[in-house]
Amino acid sequence: MAIKQSKILLIIEQCNPEWSSVPLEGYKYFEAISQLVDVTLVTHERNKEALDRRKEHQKIVYIFESVLSKKYYSFLEKVTSRNGTVNWPLFHALSYPLYEEFNCQVYKKFRRQILNGDYDLVHALTPMMPRYPVKVVEACKQTPFLFGPVNGGVPFPEGFQETAKKEYAHLNFLRVIGRYLIPGYVATYKKADKILAGSTYTLNMLKDLFIIPAHRIELFYENGISQDFLTEATSSSHGNKVNLLFVGRLVPYKCPDLVIEAVNQLDESIKNKIQLTIVGDGSEKENLQKRTQELGLEKVVNLVGWVTQQETLEYYRKSDIFCFPSIREFGGAVVLEAMACGLPCIVANNGGIGEYVTEETGFKIEPLSREYLTQELTQKIQVLVEDGELREKVSVKSIERAQEFEWNNKAKKIADIYSQMISQKLSSRSKDKTRD
Repeated sequence: MAIKQSKILLIIEQCNPEWSSVPLEGYKYFEAISQLVDVTLVTHERNKEALDRRKEHQKIVYIFESVLSKKYYSFLEKVTSRNGTVNWPLFHALSYPLYEEFNCQVYKKFRRQILNGDYDLVHALTPMMPRYPVKVVEACKQTPFLFGPVNGGVPFPEGFQETAKKEYAHLNFLRVIGRYLIPGYVATYKKADKILAGSTYTLNMLKDLFIIPAHRIELFYENGISQDFLTEATSSSHGNKVNLLFVGRLVPYKCPDLVIEAVNQLDESIKNKIQLTIVGDGSEKENLQKRTQELGLEKVVNLVGWVTQQETLEYYRKSDIFCFPSIREFGGAVVLEAMACGLPCIVANNGGIGEYVTEETGFKIEPLSREYLTQELTQKIQVLVEDGELREKVSVKSIERAQEFEWNNKAKKIADIYSQMISQKLSSRSKDKTRD
């Protein structure tokens, strides 16, 4: 069977072209994969309005939410949010009933079709956190089931326990309890024909937890990059100043404050050559503004707040160096965006971003402590500011590296996985018939 003719049931609860983070990723996967195979998308009704505006998509099945669930979600938002900060461990734990409603409805709606062989393969793509089960795996007795990329579980570095407290890390035990209490959680990983893991940490964690053999799990980085970022990327210098950039939510674990501290520690001769722009919003914004004033860096540091995706792209293109010392990043799409625009990247080596950046595309710093990370960040900034030739070389390699993550290239790799899984299943069925 030609892969283009294969019928794929693609389950992406979070799939929205107008949102950010995982919902946008989910949509990008769907958009690219649907160009290569015959896809039926199953998603939540909350995405319907945005997807309806994309007339090119036809085969979409929406799973509707009960009135009780809508009320529960409103309650959940109030309970887990305080002063602009979200208690994510508690939010994810308490939001399980909302996901389970979707999960059970998908099973009820598609169980018979899957058992009848109406689809050549079932692929459950979100939620990407390795926290929740996928019930339709129970119906995939003769149909290959692909799960992922799942990504997460990365711990806070030992030297950042104060930051961990701010991020409610003491409640992370809830995800461990969930593995044993949530029905079907273990079975999903045991029964899946193949699992895609979004980072090396997650891959090793899942292999150890569920004793998964190597042929059933594969490293497949979570994030991708749009062609828009690559087509107009440039490695040339921008004006008299060397422009440093941070893009991301202004929350404790992303450590935007360390970039400001690192800039403050630069020699005055270097400090006079640079401009740092911080793009993003969040609970730490006021603290960052205050610290900038305390250090007398108002002329060096510019906090621009939240901007649109297109405006963010313009900031990338006007910059020379990307500083992103986030200490617990699962995906880190902003690093790929920066690389695609030719920026050398300086990152903390913990989680996905440490795998995107190579020795040829930037610097990875071990997050041993706040002091060490700040000190090393200062030193790496100084090296790149002083060595324009090095910036040019790294810029070219960054663009080359980012091209590997372009969404169409990722979709082709997934289509190849589909083809292999379908062929293996057909071969297995043929052998079973021969034995009979």
